[in-house]
Amino acid sequence: MALPVNLEIAKTHLLSRKKQSIVAMLGVTFGIAMFILMISFMKGVNKFLQDTMLASTADIKIYNDVKTDFSSSVTADYFQDSSQLVVVRHQKPKNVNLNIKSADQIIADLKDNPKVLAVSPMLSSQVFFNYGPVQLNGIIKGVNILEEIRIFDLKDKIVSGRLENLLTSDNGIVMGVGLAKKLHVSMGDMVTLASPTGNSMRLRVVGTFQMGMAMVDDVNSYVNIATVQQILGKDNSYITTINVKLKDLNFASAEAISCEKKYGYKAESWEVTNASVQTSNVVRDVLTIVVSATMLIVAGFGIYNIMNMLITNKMKDIAILKAQGFAQKDIIQIFLTQSIIIGLLGAIAGLLLGFLLSYGLSRVPFPSQGMVSLKTFPVIFEIKYYVFGVLFGVITTLVAGLMPSIKASKIDPVAILRG
Repeated sequence: MALPVNLEIAKTHLLSRKKQSIVAMLGVTFGIAMFILMISFMKGVNKFLQDTMLASTADIKIYNDVKTDFSSSVTADYFQDSSQLVVVRHQKPKNVNLNIKSADQIIADLKDNPKVLAVSPMLSSQVFFNYGPVQLNGIIKGVNILEEIRIFDLKDKIVSGRLENLLTSDNGIVMGVGLAKKLHVSMGDMVTLASPTGNSMRLRVVGTFQMGMAMVDDVNSYVNIATVQQILGKDNSYITTINVKLKDLNFASAEAISCEKKYGYKAESWEVTNASVQTSNVVRDVLTIVVSATMLIVAGFGIYNIMNMLITNKMKDIAILKAQGFAQKDIIQIFLTQSIIIGLLGAIAGLLLGFLLSYGLSRVPFPSQGMVSLKTFPVIFEIKYYVFGVLFGVITTLVAGLMPSIKASKIDPVAILRG
């Protein structure tokens, strides 16, 4: 039979049972819409957590990982008689410098690497902030603030003042909001801090920042590298850490291994530093896929049920069609066409509903608890999820309609017409 005739019959069947057709389409629509909403939201949450993690973690961190080596001892200089057994208890490690030698050359070489976007030297130290009779623990990070901004995108985290104020102030400090609140200081106030070696210094607050993590905001501060070198009594070449930002952070592990071999210092990728966060992201991804797939499969069984009932109710029509000369392939074509139409219309409606729900969620204000960068719920809009939704909707309805269609095509019209 001609295809237009089969299409006309399929159309007539769909319109004659409008409620069943609409219910079948709604099964596809809501299944795809919920899939898009859930996966867009969960992927958005994972991206937000990763961005928050990377806000305080470099793609690669190069530092001098000092390991205590007790294989040799100064006792060998005093007891050279090999016949004697000398036992040394409670060995003390020798004094070692934590700085990276030839740091300037390493930084210059990293900047020449086409995969590297930015390089920032850093020198950090634990300090004590004087607050009346009490001393509060803190960490000051001596940085090249312009490079640090490129690596951690700090401008979005500023609450008051400007990071660039460090460039025009020899004794400036940009503090975490939690630490500033503990010290009861604000822009322009002076703070006194002391290093573990006893050196003290007075600095002026030129800005405050908020990462959204108490472990950072209540402890960390930024100053110029020269300030930390001065308080530690070190020269201007003393640097303990080099932070690296890559153009593509997916190459972090491979580049970290390469840097470690090339420079002889410990190179740690962001994946190693934040292994627990990565694990939780994987768990959430798997959970999202399992729940989304379950919803789509349930929707597929619902479509199969409806298509099976639809064909059962059309048994007499099928018998008449076969009696008029319609072949098995025509019967299959008629009901498969219905399935495809239901799948396409349901998938398109599902994409639209899923997008509207996702967009609506992305505009809902987030009940912020110190999260400066998070104003609304995190949602990601990626075309691949919508393409997958359409494909799944069409394929599911196609499979759901195939088995009942084959069953209908094998019906003996004489037996049906006799009742």
